[in-house]
Amino acid sequence: MERLCSLSMFFSSFIFLSIFLNSAMAADTLTLKQSLSNNDTLVSADETFELGIFSLGSYNRYLGIWYKKTPSRVFWVANRNNPITDSYGVLSISNNGDLVLLNQSRSRIW
Repeated sequence: MERLCSLSMFFSSFIFLSIFLNSAMAADTLTLKQSLSNNDTLVSADETFELGIFSLGSYNRYLGIWYKKTPSRVFWVANRNNPITDSYGVLSISNNGDLVLLNQSRSRIW
């Protein structure tokens, strides 16, 4: 089970990095000194994909990737089984290079 979680985390991080982190100065990049919160999004360089924190009409929040032109078509969700249950979420890169999704109390969700 632990190995499956590790593989899932690696695969998810790989997808995120390959889509959104093309160059250090691009608007589609998240750096160590930046974070992405509730109303922020990253848009891929070709403006096909968008990454952000969203809700599906409930109080729960999720980190996902969707097609920019059709935002209702979310095709990847990081924390599908562990939603943010408070009103605030933030995505950042930890000092050791991990992508982390935190809730309002700074507890790690993903």
